[in-house]
Amino acid sequence: MKKIVILLTTIVTSLRLNAGDDFCSIRNHAFQAGERIDYTVFYNVIGIYVNAGTATFTTQLERFNNKPIYHIVGTGTSNSKYDWIFKVRDKYESFIDTATLQPYKFARNVDEGGYKINESVSFNQQTNTAITDKGVFKVPNCVQDVLSSIYYARNIDYNKYKPEDKIPFSMFLDNNVYDLYIRYLGKETIKTKYGKFRAIKFSPLLIKGTIFEGGEKMTVWVTDDANHIPIRIESPIVVGTVKVDMMGYQNIRYPLTSLVNWR
Repeated sequence: MKKIVILLTTIVTSLRLNAGDDFCSIRNHAFQAGERIDYTVFYNVIGIYVNAGTATFTTQLERFNNKPIYHIVGTGTSNSKYDWIFKVRDKYESFIDTATLQPYKFARNVDEGGYKINESVSFNQQTNTAITDKGVFKVPNCVQDVLSSIYYARNIDYNKYKPEDKIPFSMFLDNNVYDLYIRYLGKETIKTKYGKFRAIKFSPLLIKGTIFEGGEKMTVWVTDDANHIPIRIESPIVVGTVKVDMMGYQNIRYPLTSLVNWR
């Protein structure tokens, strides 16, 4: 379940990448307040995919410290039939500037198989610092959190890149700064549980964890239209594989012109 929430979370490479001016100049042209995207998470361990849970992302327009912000919430819940195997109840929140897409605050309340995390991070964009209960940490310009990174990625102009190009950005996670990238893989038409789409394909370099393998093993497809909605994510995990498909949406900013055939 955590897979869709950390879809852009990546590992530090031996070569430090510089996000540069392009990273800081990205503005929102892909989503709007009131958007809701729903996903189903499928798990495969013996050649058959089963419905393992759901994930939902919502975006609302609010004010934070008297500034207009997008309040983004991502939740993940395991299928109650499989809670006895591995129960998941996750909630991630990011409060991001409407103009720059940079986060002011990030919070997560994670319960995965009894492993729990409660975290809150405040970002000071004037001093380039992140404040947690562990202290004050120096961060680079335009740093992202786990959730804001997804919405940052939706606003990348992929037409500027060639297949195999790396698109760098910086993320603050677990009291560390990571210099990360997305590898652009080109465009293709794919068939999902929702329907057939023209899609943009890329691969993030994952942070190795207790469930998910590190490396460029995750593949992500987003709609090849102005919305850039993630419509499928596939990745191996320690045991088996997961596949996440978009199954519904509300109040998206543009018509879903990438949809070729519905179901």
